[in-house]
Amino acid sequence: MPYTVENGFVKIPEHEFKGLMSEIETLRMAHEDALDIAALDKALAEDEEALPGDLVKRMVEGESPVRVFRNWRGMSQQALADAASLSKTTISEIETGRKTGSVGSLARIAKVLDVDIDDLI
Repeated sequence: MPYTVENGFVKIPEHEFKGLMSEIETLRMAHEDALDIAALDKALAEDEEALPGDLVKRMVEGESPVRVFRNWRGMSQQALADAASLSKTTISEIETGRKTGSVGSLARIAKVLDVDIDDLI
């Protein structure tokens, strides 16, 4: 690879620079794939409750995670409200997006639904 050094800078032909950048991108993508595989392996090994694909799809499409998890647990809004010491109106407003819910409220909902608070945000 021919190169020159001028004023502390290395100059290489453009086609070689593009080739190096392509190799870097290939390595970056391989690294990201390896991290994804490691994360999947870790998740599978942790014996966590797996979510059915249709629940994930509902959340990806924008449905309220609180509603999705509440339905999955077979709870009514009133049952969740009672168990989390909240009003049914609060549960309804969180599920419809009229309110985001305070951290405390979401923590109580998460505890009742047996999910991480991060799952509700």
